[in-house]
Amino acid sequence: MADEYGTLYVVATPIGNLADISERAIETLRNCDVVACEDTRITGNLLRKFDISKEMFVNEDSRERAVAPTLLAMLKSGKNIALVSDAGTPCISDPGFRIVRACRAEGLKVVPIAGACAFATALSASGLPSDSFLFAGFLPAKTSARKNFFEKYKDFAHTLIFYESPYRIEKFVDDALEVLGGERVVCVAKEISKMYERFFVGELSQVAKELKSSSTKGEFVVIIAPDGYKITQ
Repeated sequence: MADEYGTLYVVATPIGNLADISERAIETLRNCDVVACEDTRITGNLLRKFDISKEMFVNEDSRERAVAPTLLAMLKSGKNIALVSDAGTPCISDPGFRIVRACRAEGLKVVPIAGACAFATALSASGLPSDSFLFAGFLPAKTSARKNFFEKYKDFAHTLIFYESPYRIEKFVDDALEVLGGERVVCVAKEISKMYERFFVGELSQVAKELKSSSTKGEFVVIIAPDGYKITQ
């Protein structure tokens, strides 16, 4: 029966600083039967930090569709599963959607364990409009696809938020500069909550110059204000 099934806990983990993990997240990881994760090395380091030993099951992007039925079967057998990503909140540009969807379809219990989320953290400290926004995650790698997206949303009346890798951040900013113009206000946040955390905030032309003269190592959140927004004192 349904009440004999296990629970899927969607557990947010730190995006950098391990001190950001919540007591509830630690308790959930201690009490679950299985931890479904992207990379056992990364999650293993987190578990060892808090003296937790658990069976880990890999649920990374390329395998998610195939492993969702296995995780569902575990839950139906009565096991409680903690779903984590390498950093931040699972399912937000990270694996997890398919197993959560499967649980909802089967009527199994899903419990979110709230915590860090990179785009929300960056937005809160950006100084850009935060009352209404579109989170678009990672744009396609091809320049033409990025430019098409920027053209489509050039006159969008709300803030745009993206994730980007260190390998494409300069090309991303260059494409945005070409399509949106140098006066568009942006925030580029890198390595949030880590030692080398930095926020580049200002007009796109200036931010592009600053990025080219600094290290692009790390993960990035890019926030683009609506056209016409100005930073004022």
